[in-house]
Amino acid sequence: MTPNGWLQIAVFFALVLALAKPIGLYMARVYEHKKTWLDPVLVPVEKLLYKLTGVDAKAEMRWTEYGAAMLVFSLATLLLTYAVERLQHAIPLWNPQHWPAVEPYLAWNTAASFTTNTNWQAYVPEQTMSYLTQMFGLATHNFWSAATGMALAIAFIRGISRRESKTLGNFWVDLTRGTLWVLAPICIVYSLALVSQGAIQNFKPYDTATLLEKQSVTTTGTDGKPVTTVVTTQTIAQGPLASQEAIKMLGTNGGGFMNANSAHPFENPTPLSNLLEMFSIFVIPAGLCVTLGRMTGSPKHGWAVFAAMSVLWLAGVATCYWAEAQPNPLLHGVDQRSVQMGAAQSSGGNMEGKEVRFGIANSALFATVTTDASCGAVNGMHDSFMPLGGMVPMANIMAGEIIFGGVGAGMYGMLIFVVLTVFIAGLMVGRTPEYLGKKIQAYDVQMSMLYFLIFPVVILGFAAIAVLAPFGLSSLSNHGPHGLSQILYAYTSAAGNNGSAFAGLNANTHWYNSTLGITMLAGRFLMMIPMLAVAGNLATKKIAPPSVGTFPVTSTLFTVLLVSVIVIVGALTFFPALSLGPILEHLLLRAGHSFV
Repeated sequence: MTPNGWLQIAVFFALVLALAKPIGLYMARVYEHKKTWLDPVLVPVEKLLYKLTGVDAKAEMRWTEYGAAMLVFSLATLLLTYAVERLQHAIPLWNPQHWPAVEPYLAWNTAASFTTNTNWQAYVPEQTMSYLTQMFGLATHNFWSAATGMALAIAFIRGISRRESKTLGNFWVDLTRGTLWVLAPICIVYSLALVSQGAIQNFKPYDTATLLEKQSVTTTGTDGKPVTTVVTTQTIAQGPLASQEAIKMLGTNGGGFMNANSAHPFENPTPLSNLLEMFSIFVIPAGLCVTLGRMTGSPKHGWAVFAAMSVLWLAGVATCYWAEAQPNPLLHGVDQRSVQMGAAQSSGGNMEGKEVRFGIANSALFATVTTDASCGAVNGMHDSFMPLGGMVPMANIMAGEIIFGGVGAGMYGMLIFVVLTVFIAGLMVGRTPEYLGKKIQAYDVQMSMLYFLIFPVVILGFAAIAVLAPFGLSSLSNHGPHGLSQILYAYTSAAGNNGSAFAGLNANTHWYNSTLGITMLAGRFLMMIPMLAVAGNLATKKIAPPSVGTFPVTSTLFTVLLVSVIVIVGALTFFPALSLGPILEHLLLRAGHSFV
């Protein structure tokens, strides 16, 4: 751990803090239909879209109608993406490598993945997907799923701010405005910024380069004997990367154009692009805290929620940075002292699986940020992190992806925790709990608990089957506690709609493609329904004037209590599994044991 590393972490957070307010206030104006500087260009486009699709922009929806519209849209886009994958061999446009149709199970898994904003990839993108599939099957979904999450967060905020109302807004309008006013304009500028740093954007066929030195590659033949092949050339993948990279990060999607994701120099060329990518993951979720405060008429409440997210983020990045800065105790006779590598610095820690361009500090920060939000992009391999370093990304997702979280999804997930926190605070003082003047009643708590229960059931249920069955264990690259971590991380990432992986698990099997697809859908849509039910119920309530016994949701005490509830709920649910995985592996590693 170095002063330089901490300085880079501080600069990152300072940027997030500086931009949260202007972005948040802008989004509040967009969703409240107030005038913005983009209106002269976008309002005519918006009206044309409504006319072509038959949407009545003035019609309001009950929470059930809002949820039904969201489910219908998601199903339609899922089927569209599946069809594009299965038919890419028959569409000559933008398929210069002539990739065949994607296998059915893998196509199902990928369609479910991108529909749910998970972007889990059980395949090598540059060896599987055509440019057409990458752009119109996957990149477009990055916009749709992100805008859907933002729309649902705004619906929940309306549920808090409205009184005696039966409606939460119009899903189609919220989806359209989030895409046109927020995501698209930022991505246009962002893509050009990435191109300026060296990210590629083209439709060229792959290049073939002649190696300066021949390489011998040994593989296992069909008869089980080793086969040595001399390699003299290397294929260099091309494609429209920059445009997909921008929405992948801004929309907290995470699916890479290349298999190496943001560790690939075409996707993440420089330290500046690395900073931009991390910043773009947090900027909209952080801004939504300000949007919450503005739309509910309580700016201090928005900042209190922001503070809770920041405390949890700082705890995670500090732990991960500390763990990765420790030398590996199993590397005997190796000098692991501090070395300087260009712009990055290693302080004698674990450099396995990390880009020397970014070093330990930026790898730990990236891993923490991408799993605090439901992004899943990586610039290093979490499978190669030290046990406690790898536990941090897993624990971040297990918290419910609410530490800033995915665009929209992090906000409504955090607001469910707020409802639970207010309820507990009410019990502590013996009064009916109130949240911004609205009484929290049995129905609100029941729906909130249903929201919390779905998450661990799908994760621990499928993981338990996988660790007991041959079809689950056969995909492991490691045994013992690290193997458990690989399986547990996969289902946690899928349920949390994160999409990152430990990278040591072969998930391209019928079992994992099927069950991970189901887990993604459950983690997205089964949790959205009780959340919308809470929002719809809150909207119908009257505002009660504050009294002496009202628990303030704008104070430091509220922030502390909110953080405590999040930690306690997560610890009670997942600590036993973490104890058998990364914590046990850490103790065994310190005792000199390893598992291969």
